[in-house]
Amino acid sequence: MMYERYLKRMLDLIISMCALIVLMPLLAVIMIAIKLDSSGSVFFKQKRIGKNKEIFEIYKFRTMLSSTPKDMPTHLLENPDACITKTGKFLRKTSLDELPQLINIFKGEMSFIGPRPALWNQFDLIEARDQVHANDIRPGLSGWAQIHGRDELSIPEKAKLDGYYVQHLSFLLDVKCFFGTFISVFKQDGIVEGKHDTLGENI
Repeated sequence: MMYERYLKRMLDLIISMCALIVLMPLLAVIMIAIKLDSSGSVFFKQKRIGKNKEIFEIYKFRTMLSSTPKDMPTHLLENPDACITKTGKFLRKTSLDELPQLINIFKGEMSFIGPRPALWNQFDLIEARDQVHANDIRPGLSGWAQIHGRDELSIPEKAKLDGYYVQHLSFLLDVKCFFGTFISVFKQDGIVEGKHDTLGENI
């Protein structure tokens, strides 16, 4: 399909480049706030599963203390509130911590819309996505599953929604996910901090 093969990547490249330029002042302010709030790197890097299960490093603004376990989903931490910095709480609440992923999108490791990239050690989720071919496409900053439950979803539910996205991938579906993401962020739907019985990812 032309959109999936060519137009989607072209739009990702153009929009991510423009967004990085336009948002540069905001990014600078966030970086300064993080540095003033706690010691450590401004950015948080983590190994994730990309297209065709190739591992890449995802970028986020650091929202937790540097001593926090790096390869554990936030909702599986015993007491995440004790790990999240003051600036981090605001960034996570507004999802501004995800902005550095514009770099991943520009580099071609991610897309604006697609299945959220699994942690390299979320083997159950990776296997479930194999069954619906969700590992065959670029992961996204947001996606169909993220606007239908986010952290509240079980692995089978998340994989089913990711499979639906793969089967129905189109410009219109991406537009629907794009605007649905803003609604979910505004309403803070599906966010779970702390121990939870799913193995999803707190985005």
